[in-house]
Amino acid sequence: MTTNGTTSHHAVVLILDYGSQYTQLITRRVRELCMFSMLFPGDASLDRIKSASPHVVILSGGPNSVHVEGSPRVPEGFFEYCAENKIPVLGICYGMQMITHLLGGEVKPAVHGGEYGRMPMDIAPSSQLFDFISSTTVNVWMSHGDEAVKLPDGFSAVARSHQGSIVAIENPQRQIYGFQFHPEVMHTEHGLEMIKHYLIGIARVPADWNMGQVLGEQLQKIAQQVGPEEHAICALSGGVDSTVAATLVYKVLGDRLHCVFVDNGLLRFNEQQRVMDTFKNHLHLPVTCVDHSKVMLDRLKGLTDPEAKRKAIGAEFIEVFKNYASELEQKLGKKPKFLVQGTLYPDVIESCPPPGSGQKHSHTIKSHHNVGGLPKDLQFTLIEPFRELFKDEVRAVGRLLGVPEQFIKRHPFPGPGLAVRVLGDVTEDSKLDTLREVDEIFVNTIREYGLYDEIWQAFAVFLPVKAVGVQGDQRTHSHVVALRAVTSADGMTADWYSFTPAFLRDVSNRICNKVRSVNRVVYDITSKPPGTIEWE
Repeated sequence: MTTNGTTSHHAVVLILDYGSQYTQLITRRVRELCMFSMLFPGDASLDRIKSASPHVVILSGGPNSVHVEGSPRVPEGFFEYCAENKIPVLGICYGMQMITHLLGGEVKPAVHGGEYGRMPMDIAPSSQLFDFISSTTVNVWMSHGDEAVKLPDGFSAVARSHQGSIVAIENPQRQIYGFQFHPEVMHTEHGLEMIKHYLIGIARVPADWNMGQVLGEQLQKIAQQVGPEEHAICALSGGVDSTVAATLVYKVLGDRLHCVFVDNGLLRFNEQQRVMDTFKNHLHLPVTCVDHSKVMLDRLKGLTDPEAKRKAIGAEFIEVFKNYASELEQKLGKKPKFLVQGTLYPDVIESCPPPGSGQKHSHTIKSHHNVGGLPKDLQFTLIEPFRELFKDEVRAVGRLLGVPEQFIKRHPFPGPGLAVRVLGDVTEDSKLDTLREVDEIFVNTIREYGLYDEIWQAFAVFLPVKAVGVQGDQRTHSHVVALRAVTSADGMTADWYSFTPAFLRDVSNRICNKVRSVNRVVYDITSKPPGTIEWE
């Protein structure tokens, strides 16, 4: 499994990235179908594309307009190469527009100003792309400001939006197809089935990839990378990703792996005690706990910008690891060379592209403390076994490694901790303590109602506003908190969870009665997109 242009033993679904924030979802959906997918930047050379020996190529969406000079496009000779080698091509959103533009059609700004969000499309009576769907109208997820107004010779429009825009094209003879909408997002009806039908029914890609193979490959890779004598430090956050990473690396290195859990002052209620108990009594991992809370909070004092907070937290984490490595050096007689992190593929996608990553067109959403927040003078070689995996894939690896199911099902918790759930300066006005109390009540109520496993992630957010209220027959001017709960398959798109009014009333009453500094509770009903799951 790689994205550096080397060949694979599996049939390769190659995705060229033109900057869509959904590109990684295409990669994920392909993997859900037990097919190996690779992601290259959209400006990859033809030689690099050839080096992957792709079975099929998917051109992603992106924020650019194909009719604007300098917009990204496939390399010269791409379509000829695919034709000569009988490689099917599928364009999604910008990818479809690029196909249309480069092969002799015409793309212009949409007459109606574009189409965004969930919208119905009408399917033509006969088409290869949709011949498995019995309905003639399907709701799909749109996100485009341009549209194809004239198709290249040999292409047919096989679906249109209710506004009349062409939203699906095909040329079976040339094996080139296109979706103007995003079949990869959960909001599109039959979206995964559309991808499956295209890959299996049209492109004939074999399903020959699974997590068992990934586990074996990573065990072998880590053994080769570290060798028989070097030591490694593992940064444990208490979350699923870093814990499974530690379990995996421990299987290879044994006592040459030194795990450290940092209490950065940004943890949830009683999190240090709970996590250390889990490591010791359930996972049997050797872990050292470092209390860095005072230093971290001093570093964050006065910081209000989300990116500044994330980068400060990342820098402090690295300082802890450097100090811990120095202590180990005195004890072991040699300094650990490697740093293990539970970095996931979405962390990389949503952060500034690291040097040498080759990913150039994506727009930054946020820096993650273990990606965009790392300093340039990092004194460790990183081991990131899950850098190209998604959350549910890591959970599958964890199950293969025997990590307890109750730990596998834990809701994600961000590396920067509560710093991204307190808007503004985290050190003011006992914000962290208030948030911990509210969050504990919210999550415990969810568990009490038997809803925990139905929800991908649930948490509270401290808002930088106060509101007037009445408590105990007295006027109050107290804090406002927001509750957030979402459903998702992978964290890249998400819908807000539809609690019953009775639940919302109950949890609001509990919070306002038990946390006296809060007199107002709101519930976030924003999906991702347009929002992110976390507030910062």
